[in-house]
Amino acid sequence: MTEIDTVAAVRRFSRFYTRAIGVLERGYLGSPYTLAENRVIWEIAHAEGITPGAISAALRLDAGYLSRMLARLERDGLVARSRSERDGRSVTLSLTETGRTTFATLDGRSAALVEDLLGRLSGPQRAAFAGALATAQDLLEPPAERPPERPAVTLRPHRIGDMGWVTEQHGLLYGREYGWGFGIEAVTAKICSDFLERFDPARERCWIAERGGTRIGCVFLVREDETTARLRLLLLDPAARGERLGRRLVEECVAFAREAGYREIVLWTHKVLTAARAIYASVGFQIAETWEHDEFGKTEVSETWRMTL
Repeated sequence: MTEIDTVAAVRRFSRFYTRAIGVLERGYLGSPYTLAENRVIWEIAHAEGITPGAISAALRLDAGYLSRMLARLERDGLVARSRSERDGRSVTLSLTETGRTTFATLDGRSAALVEDLLGRLSGPQRAAFAGALATAQDLLEPPAERPPERPAVTLRPHRIGDMGWVTEQHGLLYGREYGWGFGIEAVTAKICSDFLERFDPARERCWIAERGGTRIGCVFLVREDETTARLRLLLLDPAARGERLGRRLVEECVAFAREAGYREIVLWTHKVLTAARAIYASVGFQIAETWEHDEFGKTEVSETWRMTL
């Protein structure tokens, strides 16, 4: 193939792919946001506390263009900015609860779109396709020139010190993001204490998610009664959001509950925790009961969700 033929082939594939994934539509993935705005949301979701300068460098975006996009996302309530703790002259960006919910929706649509494209391929064809994409990336962006990839996330059983981390993170995260007081820390500490004192390894489990040896998430499955298990304390570090890790943790609970012989899983959550609720609904849980309480220092709508196995 001549150089001109290669250029033509790349341009032909680009026209096909931009049409196939809906890039040419006014709103990408059925949202009111452009592809560029969606990519900015993705960057913030995968690196909470990132600076505008870092996004501009990573995406090779003009600073003024990025500033206008961020202003729109802030007006729409998706993005919040705060003064950097490291450099008072800079700001850091994070997704609001609305932003995290929006991202989860868009991420799910993106994954479904690609899965639909690949649906006609057999297993060997998928492997060949993935290999061809990897080869193309290696040729255009040699591995040595790429930014370092983050280590894979691993799930492990609990060990000494984990319960202190779980309690601390619940207090810090829910206090910072939802204004909850000491009540959430007290409830978490009690759940962790009960888990350690009554732990039955045959029917109960705690999963700690780690990346590079650093804890970034957790979930528990404990015995409610002989036929019912309770899912508890699902939590992700903000930097780990947007990677479908929350769903992975919930699916681990469901799979273990089935293996342990439970017939049902029940959980307690709150209406304000929209991202977690979206995960529960997508896995198959349904709301069974709602009520209000002020145990955490402010009135919240509590919910009981159930799933039949």
